[in-house]
Amino acid sequence: QVQLVESGGGLAQPGGSLRLSCAASGFIFSSYAMGWARQAPGKGLEWVSGISAGGETHYGDAVKGRFTISRDNSNNTVLLQMNSLLPEDTALYYCAKGPHWYVDRSYDYWGQGAQVTVSS
Repeated sequence: QVQLVESGGGLAQPGGSLRLSCAASGFIFSSYAMGWARQAPGKGLEWVSGISAGGETHYGDAVKGRFTISRDNSNNTVLLQMNSLLPEDTALYYCAKGPHWYVDRSYDYWGQGAQVTVSS
């Protein structure tokens, strides 16, 4: 049974940093792409970032240069380091598993979400 559990959300000031972590289980973690998506209040789901099984990274335009995705295959964990946070980064952030080894912005399993709020 695939399980994805996010942690590390919270409140940050504009310009600050937060790190999200996602613990994965129930599948061969090192064989699949992983990623993050977010949903702001009253808005649709937005793709944020993805990392292939081999570690190739991809970012949405809204976060490029500010967010960094990484994975630790020995601990079945994917991380999202968020720097230079903006109020518009406020959203519920979801960890997700891709159906392939490469990143194609499609996902087949999702975590429960972690709230990130950026406010002064």
